Amino acid sequence: MFEGMGLGGCILQAEYKFIKKAAMAFFFSVTTPFGIALGIALSTMYRDDSPRALITVGLLNACSAGLLIYMALVDLLAADFMGPKLQGNIRLQIKSYAAVLLGAGGMSLMAKWA
Repeated sequence: MFEGMGLGGCILQAEYKFIKKAAMAFFFSVTTPFGIALGIALSTMYRDDSPRALITVGLLNACSAGLLIYMALVDLLAADFMGPKLQGNIRLQIKSYAAVLLGAGGMSLMAKWA
């Protein structure tokens, strides 16, 4: 849900013409129902304990995690950490770095039980 809200906000803020924004919104809104239909169609021949399925799920999860980490570090954190407010205050930088490390550590700890 939050990724959809973020992507929708980015599409609206982009400096594209209306037709390009409409096409992006259309394809974004069509991909989930298409994926559901594809999953239903393939559910009869899918065996979740086969080696091929395990490798495929592992690769897709790794790609998804890599994209989310890239988005978090490059698009979100870089904009905040390179801003003038943070660059001018060393104490705020230290607190921000500590908060990021604590958040990453907390997420890693929660991932142990996921």
